[in-house]
This record gives sequence, C-alpha cells and structure tokens, in this order.
Amino acid sequence: MSVDERRPTKVKRLPREVRERQILDAAVRVFSEHGYHNASMDEISDVAGVSKPMIYAYLGHKEDLFAACIRREASMLIEAIAAGVEAELPPDMQLWHGLRAFFRFVGAQKESWRVLHRQATSQGGPFSEELLAMRDRAIALVDALLVRSATSRGMDEAATKSTEALAAALVGASESLADWWLDHPEVPDKVVAGWLMNLVWMGFGDLVDGHVWTPATPTAG
Repeated sequence: MSVDERRPTKVKRLPREVRERQILDAAVRVFSEHGYHNASMDEISDVAGVSKPMIYAYLGHKEDLFAACIRREASMLIEAIAAGVEAELPPDMQLWHGLRAFFRFVGAQKESWRVLHRQATSQGGPFSEELLAMRDRAIALVDALLVRSATSRGMDEAATKSTEALAAALVGASESLADWWLDHPEVPDKVVAGWLMNLVWMGFGDLVDGHVWTPATPTAG
C-alpha cells in the first residue's frame, strides 16, 4: 500500500454561510411541520445532517434558531415582493405585480409562510418584534404606492394621510387571505391575487354592484 493510500481522506469543510443555510432550511421544514413547541433539535439535526453541537455553535439554541428562521424567511418574502414591482408602471399595476409576487412566494414556499404566519404569530412573545419588523417593511412598500397614486390624481395632503392606515389594512388582508389559501390550494395564485386587487383597489361596493358606498343620511326628527 502506498503512502497516499494510507493517508486518511480529508473532509472538505463547508463555508459558514452554506452550513447556516443548510441548518435553516432544515429548521424551517421541521418548525413548519410540528410547530415551535413540538419541534425538536434532534429532528432538526437529523434533517440538516449535522450534529446538535454544530447547530448551537452556528445559530444558538431553539429560540435563537426560530428567530433566525423568521428573519431569513421575512427577508426573502419582502425581497420577492420588491423584485416583483416595476417602478415605471402605474401604481395600480405596481400593486398588482406586488400582490402576484406575494402569492407566488406563498405558493412556492408554503413551509416558509407557515413558519412566518401560523407558527410565529401563535408564539408571540420574543418573536413579535421580528414579525412587526416584517409588517412594517411591507406596509412601507404599499404606502409608497398609495401615496404616488394619490399624488398623481391630484389629491390634497389630507387625503394622503390615510395611505399608511390603508396600507396596513391591505397587508393584514393579504396575510389572512394567504392563510386561507393554504387550505384551498386548488385556487390559482393569480385568481387569489385578483380577488384581493379588486377588493382593495376598486372597493368592495364597486366590485359588487358598481356603486360607491356612502352612509345613509339620517332623517331629522
């Protein structure tokens, strides 16, 4: 046997960012399937193909790992939405493409969305800050579109003050509809995005009967 044959094979060490991605991918899968409390570090270790001490060394304990999953998945979601919006288009088309990008992400990354919305929302506590940061970024994106739309239509400053509140309502509606959609996967993402676009852009009254809703004038007496 030659010297080279007797020499042990050296295992190539993966770069840190590759190893962290491997661990986070496994953690998202396990948290999505079992929830935060029922997910075990042993299973995450098995799915990732690394030891538990390595997980602790790279990303910390279970709470730290879950928070890291929320941060990564939230960043991926916001980046997907931002990438789907084309700045040169009119505001309504920008919003449409943003909604399409959002629902495409949820459809393609169901495990990610379950962790972000169903698991993280139910946990609250130390993870609330991560979710609020994600919502704030999403609201800022939508608010910018609504402000541009209001300005282009010649609305005054008072009218544009409502855009942030309306953006928050749209983000909340998007999250709720996406959660419903997980249980109704037979509906195409384009159809779901169209429903929401009609609701928020045209207004529910216009969508139903073609009229703008106004409160009834109270009778004197």
